[in-house]
Amino acid sequence: MTNFKFLKDIDNDLYKIASDAESLYRDEYFDQCITQTRKFAENICKKVLKNKRQPDDTFDDMLATLKDMSHGTAREKEFIDDLYFLKKCGNASVHSNTTEHSGIKALECLQRAFEAAVNFATSMPDCNPKIENLVYDEELLITGKKSKTKTLQEKYLAEKKKELNSAVTQKKSGKNKSSGQSKPKRQYSVTRKQNGKNFPIFFTLLGISFAVALITLMIIMLL
Repeated sequence: MTNFKFLKDIDNDLYKIASDAESLYRDEYFDQCITQTRKFAENICKKVLKNKRQPDDTFDDMLATLKDMSHGTAREKEFIDDLYFLKKCGNASVHSNTTEHSGIKALECLQRAFEAAVNFATSMPDCNPKIENLVYDEELLITGKKSKTKTLQEKYLAEKKKELNSAVTQKKSGKNKSSGQSKPKRQYSVTRKQNGKNFPIFFTLLGISFAVALITLMIIMLL
């Protein structure tokens, strides 16, 4: 089992690279794992750019092109930041003479690669909406068995997201009715992490609860 199973039907090449990176981590080949995640990042960058890159473009060239193409959304920024991080760590691992803390860094690279994979997958047409709620499972990485805690967390986040989306829709609908004018729909990007690390579940749930309460209060004030 691998955290990247969802990629298999979307892009089998990327799936193989990512699952090999996890295998290297389990065998404690941490530097090789980090290098493999850099390979994953470079290949996913190629997939996104398609014909907008030149055959002799370096990884840096492709990242610069990707950044120029960006519309500045939170999702795009997160995706590009993850690719930059994986490139930097991969380069450093190749030229490093020490393995100190490489296990910790390898795990972070796998998590970053996972976030990039989720963003890539959710940009595909007819993507399974459940992919958006996936969280990286360290227990699955080590034991090959999915953590029940992670599964419950995914279900909880999915339900909370539905509640938030419903509250936002009701709020916008109420505003449009009161003004007598229809307004164009806006798309919102959901950022999955901050400063390169996943939020602890406590802070995630606290933030969601606060957001729900705030939106509910605003709806009441508008009625």
